[in-house]
Amino acid sequence: MKILINLWKFIFTVYGLICFVAGLLLTFPFVIVASFYGKIKGGNFIYKICRYWADAVLFLCGISHTNIYEKPHNRSKPYVFVFNHVSYMDIPVLMKTIRKQHFRILGKAEMTNIPLFGFIYRQTVVLVDRSSTVKRAKSVLQLKSVIKKNISVVIAPEGTFNESHYPLKEFYDGAFKVAIETQTPVKPILFLDNYDRLNPASIFSLTPGRTRAIYLDEVSVEGFTNKDVKMLKEKVYKIMEQKLIHYNASWIKQTNIQ
Repeated sequence: MKILINLWKFIFTVYGLICFVAGLLLTFPFVIVASFYGKIKGGNFIYKICRYWADAVLFLCGISHTNIYEKPHNRSKPYVFVFNHVSYMDIPVLMKTIRKQHFRILGKAEMTNIPLFGFIYRQTVVLVDRSSTVKRAKSVLQLKSVIKKNISVVIAPEGTFNESHYPLKEFYDGAFKVAIETQTPVKPILFLDNYDRLNPASIFSLTPGRTRAIYLDEVSVEGFTNKDVKMLKEKVYKIMEQKLIHYNASWIKQTNIQ
């Protein structure tokens, strides 16, 4: 039985990858045209295209998405969105999660090396190269510039996949420095089911089902200074950790809950 289940997951994942690539091919001409309209106007249009792409791919893969708001969400102002990073499914689901609001994602520079996808990626994200302090600082400056244009930024403060069985990995400082230095509130979002839809341990683990994004209450940074980065980071970490435990996130082992 286990062999049959794994075979089914393999076949379904191949089907999902075909849908993913087909979507990229269809959107690619529009992305090229939009790229001539600059980082702001063109970038906003590309994100709109990517939302349609995510809608189509998730629908074809039998994945339904729901946003859950613990508190009312104000789409008229920018935020520093932070989310827990548990799956390759996070970006498509992110496109389903943040709607009717302009944003830019902080993404790894090495992803631009992927054929076709890399070009689209370069046009839509603020690239971060962690190979040097200078390059990381440049990314922070770009994020600040984006926020000044009333566009939100989206950052995975864990930096990479959480492949542990703890609620979260340790956070980097970047998201919280940007929030404080631009006096922009932090808005945590939890992805509860992406781990089950596509496990980071194997790319051939795609399954249909639900995905849920939980919008938590915003965390104000009014009056905070750079001396408060650690305190803010720890505060947001604790909020997200407790909520992931509350919602019984599937990757958490009870023995790892303190």
